[in-house]
Amino acid sequence: MRKYTAIIADDHAIVRSGLRSALETPGLIEPIGIEVLGEAANGLESIAAVRVHKPHLLLLDVQMPLAGGTEVVLETRRWSPETKIVVLTGISAVGKISELLEARIEGLFSKATENDELYRALPLILRGGRHVSEYMVNLLEAAPERVALTDRERQTLNMIVAGRSNKEMATLLGISPKTIDRHRTNLMQKLNVHSVAQLIAFALKEGLIDPNVEL
Repeated sequence: MRKYTAIIADDHAIVRSGLRSALETPGLIEPIGIEVLGEAANGLESIAAVRVHKPHLLLLDVQMPLAGGTEVVLETRRWSPETKIVVLTGISAVGKISELLEARIEGLFSKATENDELYRALPLILRGGRHVSEYMVNLLEAAPERVALTDRERQTLNMIVAGRSNKEMATLLGISPKTIDRHRTNLMQKLNVHSVAQLIAFALKEGLIDPNVEL
């Protein structure tokens, strides 16, 4: 019988402990349990753990210090494309939910609900399925249509609102400052904003950044 592996990424130790217990308990999710290879308390630790272990599953909270959820998702795709990414979050902003789904994660669940649906869906997700919780589906269905961003545009947006310069973004992404400037221009035109302040306001409204974080 196959033994699946996982990384748990959440900045709250009590959440990580509860999820580890559930994953590792034989018969609760998988007949012989899921082996937790490591835990991460911030975005950079999450990316590093995925690079080292290449787990079958990354159970991810997207509101963590040092690197945003979208960045962790994109870097996981880069370093471990076979890893199934399942987000368990307290976010209810439709913009952020849509952004995560556009990044092609395999599962999306809310911390506002019980974990029963998560536990039922994980075996399906580990075997190639995809599941969005009923709570998240209801939020999306009640929301108006929004502008779709590419992976690079989402990454650029997150870096701009984090205060990174074009040179810093170019170094991090391994592309030229000129290309970054083009991404930045395209992004602002698509969102119909004309300044960084307006871009930050849009990101706050759409739930793409945490309003409690100092920019």
